[in-house]
Amino acid sequence: MRRFTLSTFRDFGVGKRTIEDKITEECGFLNKELDLHKNESVELKQFLNVAVGNIISSIVLGHRFDNYQHPTLLRALHLAHENLRLIGSPSVIIYNVFPILRFLPGNHKKIMRNIEEQHQFLRETFLNHLKVLERDDQRGYIDAFLVKQLEEKENPNSYFHEMNLISILQTLFAAGTDTTIASIQYAISFMVKYPEIQKRVHEEIDKVIGTSQPQFYHRKNMNYTNAVVHETQRVANVVPMNVPHATTRDINFKGYHLPKGTYIIPLLESVLFDKTQFEKAEEFYPEHFLDSSGKFITRPAFLPFSTGKRICIGETLAKMELYLFFTSLMQKFSFHPPPGESDFDIKPAVGFTSPPIPRKIYIVPRT
Repeated sequence: MRRFTLSTFRDFGVGKRTIEDKITEECGFLNKELDLHKNESVELKQFLNVAVGNIISSIVLGHRFDNYQHPTLLRALHLAHENLRLIGSPSVIIYNVFPILRFLPGNHKKIMRNIEEQHQFLRETFLNHLKVLERDDQRGYIDAFLVKQLEEKENPNSYFHEMNLISILQTLFAAGTDTTIASIQYAISFMVKYPEIQKRVHEEIDKVIGTSQPQFYHRKNMNYTNAVVHETQRVANVVPMNVPHATTRDINFKGYHLPKGTYIIPLLESVLFDKTQFEKAEEFYPEHFLDSSGKFITRPAFLPFSTGKRICIGETLAKMELYLFFTSLMQKFSFHPPPGESDFDIKPAVGFTSPPIPRKIYIVPRT
C-alpha cells in the first residue's frame, strides 16, 4: 500500500509542477479569504484547515472545495483532527494499556464514534466515484485504487479491498493535513512573537520575489526565509513521539536485545533539541541553518519527518506546502498580537500531534 500510494502520488503530480500549481492557486484563495478580515484579529486555523485540506482533496478526490465554509470538508477535517487530539489524552492512553476498561466512559468511545462516521463518509465517497469510474480518465487517488481493485478482483489475497482503502484515506486526511496546518500555524505565531525575524523575512521576500507569485524554486535564493521554515519545524516538533514502529526480527542494538515485535518509539525530540547539534537548542534561532556568510545549510539532526524506510510518505508534499503557504502569507500580510495584548505566548496542545493552542492574530495587509 505504501509503494502504491507513493507511485500514485507521483502520477498525480506530487513533487512536480502540477501540484505546485495547485498549491499556488490555493494560496491565492487563502489570501483572498484573509483579506476579508484585514485589520482584524482572527484564528488562522479555520482558514488553514480548508486551504491545506483542499490540496489533499485535489489529490485524493480529484477536485477542491470552492467554499471555505463547505460543511462536508469541514466535518471530515474536524473528525480527523479531533481523533489525533483524543488519541493523546490520558483516558485513551489508559484504555490502550488496559483495554478491559473499554466499557467505562472516556475519549476512546468518542474516537470509535468518529471513526464510524468517517467510515460512512468515505464509503459514500468512493461508491460515488465507482459509479462514474473511467479507467483511462482517473481523477485522483480513489479512482486509481478502484481501478487496481478491479484489475485484481480475481485475486483472493489482494490488498486492494474496501477496508484498506478506508484506512489509507483516513490516514491521508489526518496526517496529510494536521501536521502541515500545525507547522504553518507555528510559523506565523513565531513571526508574531519575534517581529525582528518577521521584518527580515519581509525584506527578503521583497528583494527576491517582489510582487510576483512565490514559487518553490525561489527557495534557493531565500536563505533566511528557508532557515526560518526549517527552524519552525525543529522547534515546533509537531510529532514529538514519532509514529510507533516495531522490530521485524530479533536484533541487538547497542548492547540491548530486542526480540521480534518489540514496540519502538523513535523520540524525535532527542535529535531536534540535541544541544550538540544546535547551538541554542531551546530557542527559536534561524541561524541554526545558516553558515557564517548567511548561506543556508542543512543539519544531520534535522529529522522532523523521521528517517529510514518508513520516513513520512508526505515529506515532499509537506515541504512544498509549508514553504509556499508561508511565503505567500508573508508576502501579502504582516502579523501582530491582538491590540492590547503585549505578551504573545505559544503553547502546544496535548495530543498525538502537538499543534499550537489556537490564538487570535491581528492581520495587517502589506503595501
